[in-house]
Order: sequence, then C-alpha cells, then structure tokens
Amino acid sequence: MAKPGLELPKENTHADGQRLNKAIAASGLCARRKADELIFAGRVAVDGMTETNPGRRVGPGEIISVDGKPLSRKQELAYRLLNKPVGIVCTLSDPQGRPTVMDILPESARGLGLFPVGRLDFFSEGLLLLTNDGELANRLTHPRHHVDKTYEVLVRGPVPEQALETMRAGMRLSDGTPLLPVAASRVEGGDERGTLLRLVLRQGVNRQIRRMCDDLGLTILRLKRVAQGILRLGELKPGETRVLKAEEVRALRKSAALDKKP
Repeated sequence: MAKPGLELPKENTHADGQRLNKAIAASGLCARRKADELIFAGRVAVDGMTETNPGRRVGPGEIISVDGKPLSRKQELAYRLLNKPVGIVCTLSDPQGRPTVMDILPESARGLGLFPVGRLDFFSEGLLLLTNDGELANRLTHPRHHVDKTYEVLVRGPVPEQALETMRAGMRLSDGTPLLPVAASRVEGGDERGTLLRLVLRQGVNRQIRRMCDDLGLTILRLKRVAQGILRLGELKPGETRVLKAEEVRALRKSAALDKKP
C-alpha cells in the first residue's frame, strides 16, 4: 500500500528532482528558510530516514515527514507555452490513437497535471497555453474574459479586398452564427502559393477562421496562431515549449480578473 504524504511530481528524479527545502515549502507547511531550520534540527525525514541536507534532491514517491508526520502534497501551479505542430490533437488522450500535445511535452513538463487552454485543430499550428491552473483556464475560456488571439493564415492565390472588408464588418456564417468584427490585413510573408493574412479574433467560435474562409471562397494552406493576449510565439520552434515568465503569468491572471494588482 502506498504511503500517505507528499509525493513529488513525476518529472523529478532522485538525481535532479526537487530540493528538499523547496519541497517542504511547496507543501505549504512553512517558508523555505524555516524549512532549512527544521532540516538542520534533524526534524525532517525522507522515507523514514533523518535528512539534514536542505539541498538533498527528492524524487517521485519519496515521502517527506516533519516531526514524524507525513506532509500532504500541495500542487505547484505551472504554465507552459507550446508551439503545437500540425498533426497533433489538443486533448489529453485520443481514441483514434493520434499523437496528443501530452505526447510531445518534454519529460520536465510531465507529471505536472498540465492541460491545454482552448484548442487548435489537427491541421492548425502555433501557440497553445498549457497549465494546471484550473481557475485561470476557466476564466480564459469564458466569453467574459476572452483575450484576443492573433493568427497568420496563408490563403491560396490573391485575396479580394471585399473578403477582408466582410471580415472586418462582422460577418454571419452560412449556418447563421453571427461573428464579431475581425481585424484582417495582408502582411508580408506570402509565397508563390498565395497571400499571407493576419487575423485577430475577439471571440471563441469553434473553427471560426476555417468557417469564415470557406464561406468566402478562400482556401487555407496554413493556419498558425502567433499570439494570445500578451503571449507571443516568438522564435519557439514546432514541438518546443517554454515556461511562462512571472510577468506573463501576472498579466494573464490580471486580464482574467484574478489578480487586481499589476
């Protein structure tokens, strides 16, 4: 039977896992400096053995106890930005056996309980936010707190100005779905195949860009999300991830009305 207590995220290993003092602080018991004091005083044990080194690395399944009492686990919030490649689905698992965003995450990001915030369809690519912060995810996907999303879309051949004006005016899809105005413009970067557009969406209608272009007789060759609110894809390569900066997390939470202070 598994021991009760603090089990650290699976991405850690005994060699490069989490520092003991940080793990104690992450449990919510005390600050890291106080954790050092507890460790030096011989009041901390790992798997029943007294440990006096605050820098000792603890791995998955190792039980930390203070004064003989196992610590309860407190999950640390994590935020990752992924450049999703084409051919990957934005789900935790896929009944058809297709690769998911979870399959391409680095080992360091696994075991954190991450899940995608919103989706990009199978043939789309680009910026995708993953987190285990359920409160933030719920806010960012709620219409009231929706943040602008920017896409670069390569369309076959020339694009009539009338098509762009229709998007800018706020069109109605062929199935009757009304859309808010879309900031639509041509940008440099197209090739012999067609025209590169930049589209900024202000709402979360499912497959909105593909449905708009289909109704306007435009054929999409590539669809890539390059920004979401204050987040930018930048030079991140397909399949790569990065940890969000502290200021990015603060700005996201503020935009979702979770943090009142900047």
